[in-house]
Amino acid sequence: MQALELKLPPLVVWLLSAGAVAAAARLWPGASMPFAGHRTAAVVVLLLGSMMAIAGVVQFRRARTTVNPLAPLNASAIVDSGVYRLSRNPMYLGMALGLGGLALWWANVAGGALVPLFCSYLTQFQIKPEERALLARFGPPYAAYLRRVRRWL
Repeated sequence: MQALELKLPPLVVWLLSAGAVAAAARLWPGASMPFAGHRTAAVVVLLLGSMMAIAGVVQFRRARTTVNPLAPLNASAIVDSGVYRLSRNPMYLGMALGLGGLALWWANVAGGALVPLFCSYLTQFQIKPEERALLARFGPPYAAYLRRVRRWL
């Protein structure tokens, strides 16, 4: 399984997952359970996810470190301020919220079930390898950050 580690850019994984959420809504209309305000809720969740992901990118840019998720060893700093005080992975959290927002848009339970799969994939093949690389690069200060801040939220 290591062959999948740090291979697919998370944005590509998100796009594939978003397509799967949309396909689930089309293929399994019986799994849709619309409720009053579901589209408003979807927009709110999508906006929150977008803001979280953008805030993560902004913090990386301010720290002048790489945002390339496939090259964690190129990181030049531990970013632990702003949204990184709440989550070690706000960009990925934002993506997960975005998928949840898409599933809410169609109010589709099958689409919503894909969000935990997205999170599991990213945790196994993106986040854990990133954490190993950053621990090797930054040592005890990064280990302290790992203890202090949760992986997702």
